[in-house]
Amino acid sequence: MAVNKIELGKLEKVDLRNVWTSESEHFTPWLAQPQNLSLLGDAIGIELELEAQEKNVGPFRADILCKDTATDHWVLIENQMEKTDHVHLGQLLTYASGLKAVSIVWVARKFTEEHRAALDWLNEITDDQFNFFGLEVELWRIGDSPVAPKFNIVSKPNDWSKTVAVGAREVKTTGLSDSKILQRNFWTAFADFAKEKSPGIKTTKPQPQNWMNIPIGRSGIRLCAVASFWDSAAGNFSTHELRAELVLDDNNSKTYFKQLETEKEQIENEVGEPLTWHNPPEKRMCRIYIRKPTNLQDKSKWPEQHAWLVEKLELFRKVFAERVKNL
Repeated sequence: MAVNKIELGKLEKVDLRNVWTSESEHFTPWLAQPQNLSLLGDAIGIELELEAQEKNVGPFRADILCKDTATDHWVLIENQMEKTDHVHLGQLLTYASGLKAVSIVWVARKFTEEHRAALDWLNEITDDQFNFFGLEVELWRIGDSPVAPKFNIVSKPNDWSKTVAVGAREVKTTGLSDSKILQRNFWTAFADFAKEKSPGIKTTKPQPQNWMNIPIGRSGIRLCAVASFWDSAAGNFSTHELRAELVLDDNNSKTYFKQLETEKEQIENEVGEPLTWHNPPEKRMCRIYIRKPTNLQDKSKWPEQHAWLVEKLELFRKVFAERVKNL
């Protein structure tokens, strides 16, 4: 029996300087392009929206300033086409000291062991308001193929240890109620479910609360998964509810809401059922959502509840993503 011969190409590593001769004139502008920020965001698990290049932060100038679209927290990107050095490490610390909540992303050709260890240490001693990432950038090709970038994480926050630390502080100061523990467990299981079933849904860190934010590609606007002990339709705690929401929460929320409301009939036709359009006059935040009554305390129902949330969040992303982009 003849065996088909499969010819495989050979990966060839390309020197960064063969593609980007200048860090400030070539590499930084390349990295700031949306498709390349998306590659970087996929590597670190954050959906990034560009705010500015060469932005002043204290006495230094950050290469790239972004927003985490799920949390609206700052993400500062510092890049090097050479091996990491103490000067850039000092700048990263200055950035962190000047901001209340920030993720620092250090991209370089090569990380020294001491600089990787420094980022690991910073992640250990800071709370979950500060996150430090170290990534090495590489370029590869196969034969005459176009050169392709690859980001390799060498240091990242230890989410598990940070969650434990935060939890320990909460227990020590106020204690976590049974309902709060249930909420955190629910979202932890949901994050695992979404990661397996729908990689396009980027979950945030599970917290002991009734919601989890999901980015949709624009700061100030997000998707939100809700698992609430309060049934908003029944007006009591006897039954619970799930909600998939589009949340508008910036200075233009009211204007954006009205723009979307002009397409209400078409949007609801695409969703396949009526939505709740919530626009309280006394609040900035507006919400468009779909709900489902449920029982959150029955853990045997959690896979079914997670599946419903994933299905509706995927649907909302399909219906709203382009509309949100064009607001």
